[in-house]
Amino acid sequence: MVRVRLSGLDAGERFSVHRLIFRPDGYQLGALPGRGYAIENMGASSANAGATGDRQELPAETGYPELEQALAVLRERASAFARAPLTEKVAWLREMASRFHELGPRMVAAACEAKGVPLGSPLEGEEWVAAPVPIIRNLKQLSDSLDQVRRAGAPRIDPGRVSFTSHGRVAVEVTPHEWYDGLLYAPFRAKTWLAPEVDVTQLPQIQAHFYKQSEPEGRVALVLGAGNVASIPVLDVVYKSFVEGRVCLLKMSPVNAYLGPLLELAMAPLISRGFLRIVYGGVEVGAHLVAHPAIDELHITGSLETHDRIVWGEAGAERAARKKQGTPLFDKPVSSELGNISPVLLVPGKYSNRELDTMARGIAGMVVQNASFNCNAAKMLITPRGFDQRDALLARLELELAKSAPRNAYYPGAEARYAALTKDAEHVTRIGEAAPGQLPWTLITELDPQSAAPQFSVEPFCSILSEVSVGSADPVEFLASATAFANERLWGTLNAMLYVTPNTERDSALSKALEDAIAELRYGTVAVNHWPAAGYALGTAPWGGHPSVRLADVQSGLGWVHNSLMFDAPAIEKTVQRGPLRAFQAPPYFPGHRSLHLLGRALADFEAAPSTVGLAKVGYFAVRA
Repeated sequence: MVRVRLSGLDAGERFSVHRLIFRPDGYQLGALPGRGYAIENMGASSANAGATGDRQELPAETGYPELEQALAVLRERASAFARAPLTEKVAWLREMASRFHELGPRMVAAACEAKGVPLGSPLEGEEWVAAPVPIIRNLKQLSDSLDQVRRAGAPRIDPGRVSFTSHGRVAVEVTPHEWYDGLLYAPFRAKTWLAPEVDVTQLPQIQAHFYKQSEPEGRVALVLGAGNVASIPVLDVVYKSFVEGRVCLLKMSPVNAYLGPLLELAMAPLISRGFLRIVYGGVEVGAHLVAHPAIDELHITGSLETHDRIVWGEAGAERAARKKQGTPLFDKPVSSELGNISPVLLVPGKYSNRELDTMARGIAGMVVQNASFNCNAAKMLITPRGFDQRDALLARLELELAKSAPRNAYYPGAEARYAALTKDAEHVTRIGEAAPGQLPWTLITELDPQSAAPQFSVEPFCSILSEVSVGSADPVEFLASATAFANERLWGTLNAMLYVTPNTERDSALSKALEDAIAELRYGTVAVNHWPAAGYALGTAPWGGHPSVRLADVQSGLGWVHNSLMFDAPAIEKTVQRGPLRAFQAPPYFPGHRSLHLLGRALADFEAAPSTVGLAKVGYFAVRA
């Protein structure tokens, strides 16, 4: 046991520490940022503590006692959580939203320090819009949905939000969702398409499946957290807990384990009741947990190789045989989100200079955000063969990328991936002077669509954007060719995007070809004219890979998260986002936003407590781009 002293408490303030888990990877816990709270190590009473008293090891000869204790508590409390009254679950969600709002500045500061982003700079805003904002928003949405489940059996869907696609799918408008969404995020909209077999009369029978059980059994889910974006492990746990009814053991990625103590504070309503444990460690800890009989199911956000190593075993002939026979080593339920070579389809048309400028800024923004360590970052620009505006767009794109200084390559393995993907490429353009530990923005152009180029099968997860030309300058032919190329040649099924001119959408023949392409693209999110990451951040839409995959060829993963309207997983096909090519206000992901840090903080404050004053503040910073 480790004794601690707490400082920085307000007079009369109550504070409880459930327990502290010291990381076995050598990091010291040190001071804990969190509204002035500090945790100071006062020495260790355990014989397993390090010689200095700074951390407690988990010795191999005695196994992992902290993990065993955590799993025992979760197993014991699983059914209590599954059957907890909805009023209590709503209260826990709302309390966590308040705590994340309070701890948001500390989360942002910790992430900026780890990623080499100067606090107070506009780039700080990336962390606000990718972490506290979507966390607070999703927690609020789910609390409202569970309140509606309590009163009516399912989250409410207004009949006016239900429509049919041109291919006969039931489509539910999920954005705008809150009363203010139409003001903040107009004119962008999103609809979730339901599976072909879903009939409109089945709503709300296809929502909130877990809560239709009278005496649900408790289950323990292991969540292997992502290391690149602070909101991912939180939202994964929240979904598994409050939509699927599981208690969770969250293993933090070593990349962002520094966030763990803050998450423990923010998610104390679950931790203090034995419904959540957060643990730390590397590959050995993960392997121990995956093999543990107390684990009922697994959710992983990470790499395809990590997924396949867990599910099918080490790479080689035995893994291949297991896949062929359908006999996984890990034979419990698995859900996942595993990345993507995200394509951007440039549909031919007559683009104005302003439209080309907008497209170049948008593509650059999809590349540079978070130093390009995003599963939804633009990674493959698919251009029409023979398109006379291709060179003009690429020239503008280079200029836009040059406006953003190279960023720290903080994610492990980035430099090796970069070297492997650029060493044999013929047309490589490096943009910006990269210091040691950084990577330049890089364009790999003129790839042969018939080749076995690694850029088609290996997700870069670094500062590379590639380009390939297919089809022709005829929009109908291009859409057919580009859709087939994205579906059949590119790895991943998470998200895809198309740029189209207003004339294309107005022309009846061309619009039909566009709708056919949207329907046929096998991606969980398809966006027209703006970044699919908006679907991740706004929270209402399901987020995940296209459901056409199977475990042996999992691509971007199986299952959904976010999904605050709580559609049952088998009922979901994809989400389609739409917006104009040029909006009145540039989206916040466009690079060079001068007030992004102020806008991000204002958005977090507003989502935590919507008001007309807060809305005006958001609008003020939004127009100061």
